[in-house]
Amino acid sequence: MNNSISKELNFINEKILEYLPGSTERSELESELSNMKNSFIDIPLIIGGKEIRTGNKGKCILPHDIRKVIGEYHKAGKKEIDMAIEEALKAKTEWEKLNWESRAAIFLKAAELASGPWRAKLNAATMLSQSKTYRQAEIDSACELIDFMRYNTACLNQIYSEQPISTPRVWNRIEYRPLEGFIFAISPFNFTAIGSNLVGAPAIAGNTVLWKPASNAVYSSYVVYKLFQEAGLPAGVINFIPGNSKEIGDRVIVNENLSGIHFTGSTKVFQDMWTLVGNNITNYKTFPRIVGETGGKNYVIAHNSANKEAVSHGLFAGAFEYQGQKCSAASRAYVASSIWPSIKESLIEKVSTAKLGDVEDFTNFMGAVIDKKSFDTISDYIKFVKASTEAEIIFGGICDDSLGYFVEPTIIVTSNPHFKTMEEEIFGPVLTIYIYDDENYLDTLRLCDNTSKYGLTGSIYASDRYAIAQAEKELVHTAGNFYINDKPTGAVVGQQPFGGARLSGTNDKAGSKLNLQRWMSPRVIKENLS
Repeated sequence: MNNSISKELNFINEKILEYLPGSTERSELESELSNMKNSFIDIPLIIGGKEIRTGNKGKCILPHDIRKVIGEYHKAGKKEIDMAIEEALKAKTEWEKLNWESRAAIFLKAAELASGPWRAKLNAATMLSQSKTYRQAEIDSACELIDFMRYNTACLNQIYSEQPISTPRVWNRIEYRPLEGFIFAISPFNFTAIGSNLVGAPAIAGNTVLWKPASNAVYSSYVVYKLFQEAGLPAGVINFIPGNSKEIGDRVIVNENLSGIHFTGSTKVFQDMWTLVGNNITNYKTFPRIVGETGGKNYVIAHNSANKEAVSHGLFAGAFEYQGQKCSAASRAYVASSIWPSIKESLIEKVSTAKLGDVEDFTNFMGAVIDKKSFDTISDYIKFVKASTEAEIIFGGICDDSLGYFVEPTIIVTSNPHFKTMEEEIFGPVLTIYIYDDENYLDTLRLCDNTSKYGLTGSIYASDRYAIAQAEKELVHTAGNFYINDKPTGAVVGQQPFGGARLSGTNDKAGSKLNLQRWMSPRVIKENLS
């Protein structure tokens, strides 16, 4: 029986803890880091609530200490993929019938656990497996994960409360059904919280999910799954199937019961998924919803009226926090020539003091990039710059994988606004700067607009309001999240719904009603009362 109507749920963002020496949270995190690093876990598939071990394994390696393996995970094959689909469809029968408050309660409990007894575990797993500093982990695997769980609940309550107009003789109402079939969620390595939301948003709306986590973030994803289990998630609602992306994707996406894809990752992989869906469009029982956030070539523009210190800080933090491995990271900048000398001096001063190393040292600003493939890709870009006559490296440029996949924060200045590193996504701690003549501000805005195929984030620094207004107008399609006098990173759940267009994704705004509505199929019910 469900005879209650819930009032609007209040949402408050989770407070970021400071981890000061001697604090309780610091002691708990250090203890958990030690426990995890000195333990070894065997991570199974979890299908229909049952642990399955295939014997085909991958390793969980620390990016900043590549000799250290803290676990192994089992990979799903065709048999396990088919089993996961079957279990998701079976679980959906009861899950979608459950009143929404009962579904929401599970994710609200997960948020409470993550805020308290599970906080250190989530952060330690993210620090070790993804080489995040304590600060970056706290923002991601604690605060953002908690915010997603709580805000999705608040948004769900708002959506379900939105009802059509009725008349004296007609009662109209909307039932927000989950989609038929199952959802396929594919999560990236760079944000533990994104994985929690890619599966959590469809599930809270009444869908069941197959979760394929990034192979280099299986460890932290498994901790998130165990958190959901601890919160009371029923068997089969989310099925955990790490493994080879292509093998899993090719088998899941052609299944006739696929009703949606929730994805964060590369543009190329997302395009391949769209192609596979298109080629199989006549085979599905329903048109699949395809929701994804992909790449970015995010920019910073500094007008000559900008606060110079604010610009240098924005470039430093926006480009180099978490080794530049954020979808929103500042990767290219356009700086007015009159203010460049001051900004250059301040920026180099900041980056010179940024320590690089093991994330267990809480004084380090950066860890390692995620894996060998990423390290090699970034190294190749830096080699290209060193061999070019159109650009110079004014700081950094050293890559060393003897102990871990370490890449120095690297600042490039180019005379060619279409230089390779101004146009192509690198996904590492590399920032390329083009210096423009002050009088060419409008042309530079248009140059920025026409340079990239992406449209994720961007920012403008200026105190001149006309310059700001001009940037907003000219750059309208360049960024789904646009920042004024701030770095292009750091979107907060409930404050800046996140997502971009062009080849940066479908712009369905993670952590908002817009995203949740994609996992629903409304049914309008009209009852004639006359």
